[in-house]
Amino acid sequence: MSLRGGSSAGYGINSGPNPYGSSSNDEGQGILDQIRPYTSKVEDFLESLSEPIKPYLPAIGRFLIVVTFLEDALRIMTQWTDQLIYLRDYRHIPSGITHIFLLVNVVAMLSCSTLVIVRKYSDYAVAGLMGVVVAQALGYGLIFDLNFFLRNLSVIGGLIMVLSDSWVRKSKAFAGLPQLDEKDRKMYFQLAGRVLLIFLFIGFVFSGSWSIWRVLVSILGAGACVMVVVGFKAKFSATLLVVILSIFNLFVNNFWTLHEHHPQKDFAKYDFFQILSIVGGLLLLVNSGPGQFSIDEKKKVY
Repeated sequence: MSLRGGSSAGYGINSGPNPYGSSSNDEGQGILDQIRPYTSKVEDFLESLSEPIKPYLPAIGRFLIVVTFLEDALRIMTQWTDQLIYLRDYRHIPSGITHIFLLVNVVAMLSCSTLVIVRKYSDYAVAGLMGVVVAQALGYGLIFDLNFFLRNLSVIGGLIMVLSDSWVRKSKAFAGLPQLDEKDRKMYFQLAGRVLLIFLFIGFVFSGSWSIWRVLVSILGAGACVMVVVGFKAKFSATLLVVILSIFNLFVNNFWTLHEHHPQKDFAKYDFFQILSIVGGLLLLVNSGPGQFSIDEKKKVY
């Protein structure tokens, strides 16, 4: 997001037997049916394990989603002069505009993050935070940085999950009224949120040096990402990604172990809080489920 450290920058369901033999859909469903009993046992175990904190998952998820914006706002305020110098000398933005740019970003991140946490005006709050992501990409010249782009797609996916979660609550409040448009919109946004959330992991796979540990984590995470996207045992796969990302975050982005003036400290802190935001989006997915555009929901229908 802002400157880091110094001045561097419809599922096929057959209604009867196929006279021409088994189809690819049948084969695909057969594989999923074989996997399902095993994932169901793990899912049931995780469900019982998380029962005490389940009522608090939405609040925890919302807070984690916006924590990267809160950290960003705090850092801009504590590194105000460095930010101004970078924008003026390296981005060649006029001095007065740099002050306005930073002030608007700080106010937007603090106010919109607070609204997300307290579940007020979520639509406007999410729009404001998305605007901050775009503005900072342009202002700091990171629009063509692939790693930044993939990470922020995942952050936007988390924000979209906030929107779908708020619409779930609205539909409960007005249960006696027609909610067709609201439900349709929620379905599409849940799908979009699921897809966008996995882009962080794509960025992880294609960055850094390879090792046996990295290959194993990439294979395991890739399987979980596919399950999240198609909505197959989405709660289980999202929980698996939460565990993988959390362990990775603690052992790789441990900025608290770096010296105060270490050149990578701010970057490690940025990565740490961004991953926390994506973990928050995954927790909302665990809490609300994948939505109607998913294999899990289609199985309930058929």
